[in-house]
Order: sequence, then C-alpha cells, then structure tokens
Amino acid sequence: MNDSHPRLDDLRFRLAGDADLASLVRLRDDAARRLHALGVTGQWQPGELGEDHFGRIMETGEVWLAEAGGRAVGAWELWWQDEDAWGPQRVPAGYVHRLMADRACAPPGTGRRLLRAAERRVAEAGRTTVRLDCLAGNEPLTAYYLGAGYRVVGRKEGKPQPGGTPKSFTLLEKALVG
Repeated sequence: MNDSHPRLDDLRFRLAGDADLASLVRLRDDAARRLHALGVTGQWQPGELGEDHFGRIMETGEVWLAEAGGRAVGAWELWWQDEDAWGPQRVPAGYVHRLMADRACAPPGTGRRLLRAAERRVAEAGRTTVRLDCLAGNEPLTAYYLGAGYRVVGRKEGKPQPGGTPKSFTLLEKALVG
C-alpha cells in the first residue's frame, strides 16, 4: 500500500449528519458501480438512492460514517427493526444495511472494520444479535458474511426496495458474545 492511503488504524467512526448526505450518496453510487463492474447488477443501481433516503434513515435509525485522512471512506445504516425482511422478532437486534467502503481510498480490511464497529454499536445498545441481508444468489457476499461469523437463517422473497422493485434476500445473523 502506498503512503498516500490511510491505514486501518486511521479510521474514525461517527454518526452522519445532514452535512454528510452528499458523501453518503457518493459512497453508495460508487459501491453500486463497483458491483456492476463485477457483474452483480441485481443488487444496487447508481442513482437509486439520494440524500432524501439517508435523511429518512437518520430520523428512525442511525447512519454511521467512517473517515480517514479527512475523507469519508465508508458508511453503514443501523436500524433497530426491519419487519419488511424479518417480520416481528422475539429477540431484539440491530440490523445492518448498506455497508459500503470506498475501494479507491479505503485501506484493505475496511469492510470488516465497519462491520465490527456496527456490531459494537448494537452491543452498546444492549442487543445481543446483529442481522443483515444480502441479495439472494450473491454467493461472494454471502461468503464474506459467513467468514465474518454470520450464519444463514432464512430467505425473504419479495422484500420491498427503497428505489425499485421487490427482491429476494438471504437473511443472516450473528450472536454477539457479551
């Protein structure tokens, strides 16, 4: 890695605010373009979510930003319920959505670091389970989450999408060790 790229130790996490909306949209659109370049076209579309989406999430959940070297290099949404995908749940959890890292400037390992930060936040909120979903059939992403300690617990057919038609998702969860 060249010296102009930040290191994992340089990552700082904070709640995103209104001033970060453009950075969140940029991160999301860049991630969508990267997925398309890898041949994953059914998950995210560039231009699909705008500042209004992230603003709505900030009203009911949390949007976290990772910064390094004065630049936003990653983000994720943390929801406290997700009945569209999971239905009513007996065990309260934190739901991670739109985990994204800027591959152009984020250090290798940033995605895992973001995921661990989200897990810590869920634990701080007193919840013992983290849940997430990924597009059904996206085997590399499913394998990524399995490698991070998640397990497949189901599948959701026809989950509504904020910017498009309903899609099917693999449901994964991880128990947090106290």
